[in-house]
Amino acid sequence: MTKNELIQLLGEWEGYELAEVERWEADEDRPGPEVRLVLQARPGVWRRCSGCGRQVMHVHDTEERRVRDLPIFDAETWLVLPRIRVAYPDCGPKLEELSWLAPYSRMTKRLAENVLRLCDVLPIRHVADYFGLNWKTVKRIHKEHLQEELGPVEPGDVEVIALDEFAIQKGHRYATVIADPYTKRVLWVGRGRGREDIRPFFELLGSEGRGRIKAVVMDMSPAYEEEVKYQCPMAELVYDLFHVVAKYAREVIDRVRVDEANRLRHDKPARKVIKGAKWLLLRNRENVTKQDRVKLDELLQANRKLSTVYILRDDLKHLWEYVYRGAARRFWREWYSRAVRSRIEPLKKFARNLKRRIEGVLAHCHWPLHTGLLEGINNKIKVIKRMAYGFHDDQYFFLRIRAAFPGNGR
Repeated sequence: MTKNELIQLLGEWEGYELAEVERWEADEDRPGPEVRLVLQARPGVWRRCSGCGRQVMHVHDTEERRVRDLPIFDAETWLVLPRIRVAYPDCGPKLEELSWLAPYSRMTKRLAENVLRLCDVLPIRHVADYFGLNWKTVKRIHKEHLQEELGPVEPGDVEVIALDEFAIQKGHRYATVIADPYTKRVLWVGRGRGREDIRPFFELLGSEGRGRIKAVVMDMSPAYEEEVKYQCPMAELVYDLFHVVAKYAREVIDRVRVDEANRLRHDKPARKVIKGAKWLLLRNRENVTKQDRVKLDELLQANRKLSTVYILRDDLKHLWEYVYRGAARRFWREWYSRAVRSRIEPLKKFARNLKRRIEGVLAHCHWPLHTGLLEGINNKIKVIKRMAYGFHDDQYFFLRIRAAFPGNGR
């Protein structure tokens, strides 16, 4: 097999044939080897009009074009070909439709397909470096592919949704992700975490879709709560374990720890122990090492207030284990009574605030859902951000999030 026959076999550019091969070695202007393949149109071939799809023989005119193709033997490969415009009476002059080259594209379809494969596993900058392309070109290819593949946001006949926020940039800048907790499909992503920021999703649902929503799993964000109640008044709010306990840790345990450290400001050794126990107190007991567990037990035995709020936190978690609302309500009343009798102000304040929203906690009995799914989504979002070294294009970022969570059915 001759060299030209081998390259022709690697190519197979429909409607064209190889006329000439030129190769340059790397130099100062060219970091790597380059191959230029000069193609010529095959005579007597019927060509397809890109306007109407019909075949025509008449060539209106041609224009030379340089097109990138897959590398051949690690050499950057360029095709130089006459781009043909055909003339069909009903359409006028139109570019020839080719199976291997999109109209006006400077890259063959197979090169674009290989770029897309690597975009699924590598940062776009690494993909650009690998193929010797501009990173903006790689991003555009991937973004257009995701737009075509995912299409517009269509929530479908969803009846239960989960809302959560995630950090999109430094400086307390957030976005909201909404997912179906049953299918694990991301339904919508938008910048911000206020009422007006999530409103486009409910407008997308329409009046019929909003009326179909039966339950919304969320944290105790006032903005989320107000908008959900306004848009879906018949939906039941469900507050999940993770966010309630996290709020308890911030507003009760950590506040009591700081207050106790300040109270012991004259006892420096004791103050130092309490100040350094933040993460030890916030961590779940089952995640504490044996060595740290000894320190934790000594700390709780030495400080009554810290011991009280720590024990009541673990007791509060049991509220999500109930399946009957009546039993859960009785447990809550007992817990609430213990909290308000504790004479620990941060704990009493938390208990009173939670009492106003306790129906959202008890709703877990009927809707045993949680936002753990969204916490998993948030973790993967962090990975996507790290791979991209940050995103400057919200639309592209949100498309990648939707693509990462297409759903697995029910």
